[in-house]
Amino acid sequence: MPLPSRAPARPAPTAVLASTATAVTALLLLAALGTLTGHPLLIPPLAASMALIAGAPDLPLAQPRSVIGGQLLSALTGYAVLVVADPGYWSAAVAGGLALGVMALARTPHSPAAATAVIVALTAPAAFPFLPLLALAATLLTLTGLTAARLRNRPYPTYWW
Repeated sequence: MPLPSRAPARPAPTAVLASTATAVTALLLLAALGTLTGHPLLIPPLAASMALIAGAPDLPLAQPRSVIGGQLLSALTGYAVLVVADPGYWSAAVAGGLALGVMALARTPHSPAAATAVIVALTAPAAFPFLPLLALAATLLTLTGLTAARLRNRPYPTYWW
């Protein structure tokens, strides 16, 4: 006899298909734009961001304010750590932890963005073009989520700002 589960109910197959198609479309868009520009737009934290937008669009973590603001604030946190420390694992650990506090104070909770702070403090990418491309990528993910929601006659976002 299976143990009872407190996990949420399995979503309808059509919802799973729509969420999956939305995520694949958005990530392919980032991959294509990255190929065209010669700059990687698809980084792992953005895949996690898209999973939230497509799979849990009602959560505060999936709202545009949190996706775009959280990503940018976390990247800036990573750069702030690099002002006082060299790139590396220790800096990355500090940046990832500090990003949580920065996002909380700014009311832009977005857990995937903590990984963006880690990437910045670990690899020290040039702020330009990294920051504008990150803003573009996060905005494109949000707009893809918005478009998919409109096509399905579903609400997204719950709030913009």
